[in-house]
Amino acid sequence: MQPFELPDFYMPYPARLNPHVDSARAHTRIWADEMGFFEPEQGHHIWDESDLEKHDYGLLCAYTHPDCDSAELSLITDWYVWVFYFDDHFLELFKRTRDTEGARIYLERLRDFMPLAGGPMPEPTNPVERGLADLWVRTVPSMPMDWRQRFVATTTALLEESRWELANITQGRIANPIEYIEMRRKVGGAPWSANLVEHAAGAVIPADLAATRPLEVLRDTFADAVHLRNDIFSYEREVRQEGENANGILVVEQFFGYDTQHAADVVNDLLTSRLQQFEHTALTELPMLFAEYAASPQDQAAVVAYAKGLQDWQSGGHEWHMRSSRYMNKGGATASDPLPRLFKPVGLGSSAVYLFAPNAALGPSRLKSFLRPRFEEVGPTALPDLYLPYQLQLSPFVDAARENLLAWAKEMGFHGPVPELGGRPLWRPVDLVEFDLALCSAGLDPDATLAELDLSANWLAWGTYVDDYYPQVFGLHKDIVAAKLQGKRFSAFMPLESEVVPPATNAMERALADLWHRTTAVLDDEQKREFHRAVVAFLGSCEWEVANDIANRIPDPVDYVEMRRRTFGSDLTMALSRFSHGHLVPPDVYRTQTILDLEHTASDYATMVNDLFSYQKETQYEGDFHNAVRVMQNFFDCGPEDGVAIVNDLLTARMQQFERIVGRELPALYEEYELGQDVRDSLDRRATELQDWMAGIVNWHISCGRYKEAQLEERYRSVPEDLVTEPPIEAGPTPSFARPSGLGTGAVRIDGLCRSLKANISAPQSVSP
Repeated sequence: MQPFELPDFYMPYPARLNPHVDSARAHTRIWADEMGFFEPEQGHHIWDESDLEKHDYGLLCAYTHPDCDSAELSLITDWYVWVFYFDDHFLELFKRTRDTEGARIYLERLRDFMPLAGGPMPEPTNPVERGLADLWVRTVPSMPMDWRQRFVATTTALLEESRWELANITQGRIANPIEYIEMRRKVGGAPWSANLVEHAAGAVIPADLAATRPLEVLRDTFADAVHLRNDIFSYEREVRQEGENANGILVVEQFFGYDTQHAADVVNDLLTSRLQQFEHTALTELPMLFAEYAASPQDQAAVVAYAKGLQDWQSGGHEWHMRSSRYMNKGGATASDPLPRLFKPVGLGSSAVYLFAPNAALGPSRLKSFLRPRFEEVGPTALPDLYLPYQLQLSPFVDAARENLLAWAKEMGFHGPVPELGGRPLWRPVDLVEFDLALCSAGLDPDATLAELDLSANWLAWGTYVDDYYPQVFGLHKDIVAAKLQGKRFSAFMPLESEVVPPATNAMERALADLWHRTTAVLDDEQKREFHRAVVAFLGSCEWEVANDIANRIPDPVDYVEMRRRTFGSDLTMALSRFSHGHLVPPDVYRTQTILDLEHTASDYATMVNDLFSYQKETQYEGDFHNAVRVMQNFFDCGPEDGVAIVNDLLTARMQQFERIVGRELPALYEEYELGQDVRDSLDRRATELQDWMAGIVNWHISCGRYKEAQLEERYRSVPEDLVTEPPIEAGPTPSFARPSGLGTGAVRIDGLCRSLKANISAPQSVSP
């Protein structure tokens, strides 16, 4: 019997079949034979012709790439045959045998078959190498260098992160949910598939657009949905037959203690959420992106074709999973079909037709993200016992830093009137005293000099002020254009060369100019650029929150966790700390998954601690949806107590993962890269700094007055009521009574909003102070 009934899947757009499917099947059968895929490998049976016939990868590619010509479909099919063969080849030779060292050598050698600029390759020694060498020269020459670099990165991740799966199998360890989503995205290969969508659709994304949040979200939501769907269909084969433990249903079973059916339903809910995040981004963020970057019609067409290609892949991949003998797909529940298939519209955005269809998978999961009341009377949060295995260290200069911070904030104008708030200040002097940000800095960096501590406290004050300003000004006025214009102005106060800084028009600009000058005076050009990226990422995340405020939308849980690192300013404060190590650690080591995980686990722990302490403040007093407890309440349809418990379980799991990285993965990294003692000492210090960072953040939340109910009551109830209600919609070309309202009608106003952004984006001097 199947271990669970297949759930109702959210798939509003039907699959279409490429008419060249038979020629692709015939071609790839010959190609696989020529590459040696049907021959025994080191005594192991991997595939024979019947395996290829049963799995029917030609059908997969014909469904996922319905519009490309015969030659392109054959090329794409060969790539997928290669990648599935690699997966089974790696399973037999290294996963089953637990040969971690052999796996490392095998995977490192595959990099030599992906030269960016062409050139010689080594002689292939196995079918995987032979297939990659053949595919590379058939695929890469027609693509620009930016695409090649992205394709190498995603192919390398697909190959290399198989070691993560192998390590977990060897250790008998199942990942926590946050770790699983991040790593599955890499090892599952869907970002690699997204690159091939560009190739197949002839829609190469311009480099400047490819690095933006909307394109990242399209790629990542596509990847997550592909992988979560695969986890549902492959659970029986992977978990019950092959002994794999990288499966989303198994992760949910173990972490939440759910039975298999309940876990499968939760995974399907997350799959639905990721698909709807994809649609939300495509329909609301892409138009703004095109306006902001003044994208040419050709570039806009390429992005839209890419998004449509990803959508085709989703529907086609689902159809293939329902048909392939590789997966469990019999006897399960199937989604009701509210409209005859013949009359269903297709293409990007067509899911709106089915928004109110009588299908449980369509309605509640989408609607509840928009219909939750912004303000809820929740009272003080019953905080759980926080797992913190590290002791607080506190700087002896904390009292001096407190005094200096108050003087600096006054000098910058943090307590001055804000016109957009009716002339009242965003912060009163007493508020900054209660926030006690110098105490936070004193715990984050207990070994800092007074000057370093002052700089850290000043950055925290600036970031916190910006974090309060954006929702109370831009969010309240529903003005994303003004938020983006302010972000554009901020860049002028962070010169990378010797550009002249314009006069500041508000306290945020004045403070940023001062901080940038003091911080970058000792940084080299590379460090300046890195720090500039960190500040810009933080500001972009503030704009993301404003956009959600305008839509009255609770974020998708995965998008929330990943964006929360930016809204918390983790990258900013961590970058400052990294610079103290100079260039001792090689850049390729800093880019390893081990170091990324070290910083991400610390960041996630800190952000979720903040969300537990700020839940009442944000829910009861600010009407802010950007809180992990609220996000979990919305996704799991549970109350505050359960939401708090889920968040606490997640932050505990991330702390335990941090401990494992420090205790096991860092030493393994040192050996693999044969690092010298000075580099090892530097990375050990980095781990200690992050331990101090987390302990300091917990201590600050416990001690400061930013989140305590008495201070919240005094701070927010002292604001006149007419200044905290939503301002009326300004009169425009269309009278407000004639404007459409309700879910989805925001798209009617996107065109006008984009025209306004285009008209103003080149004139940042028009931003009001």
